Amino acid sequence: MTNKLFIGSLDYSTTDAQLEEHFSKIGKVLSAKVIVDRMTGQGKGFGFVEMETPEAAKEALDQLNGSQLNGRSIAVKEATPRPER
Repeated sequence: MTNKLFIGSLDYSTTDAQLEEHFSKIGKVLSAKVIVDRMTGQGKGFGFVEMETPEAAKEALDQLNGSQLNGRSIAVKEATPRPER
């Protein structure tokens, strides 16, 4: 397992700081990024979190998948590399 997680079903108003705070309950977060629309600046409903270790990422996946963040049940999965274009 890698250190990077894909987070889906986020509320559109979720910020990077809120995402980081939610995952820091499990372990040290190296980065937390909500993906935003370039035109509107509004969140697209998903983001990525990078944990310090693969073990922390696995624990976050197990414990936080289906948890509540800003009134939404979030989906946590292992991030996969972006396909070549």
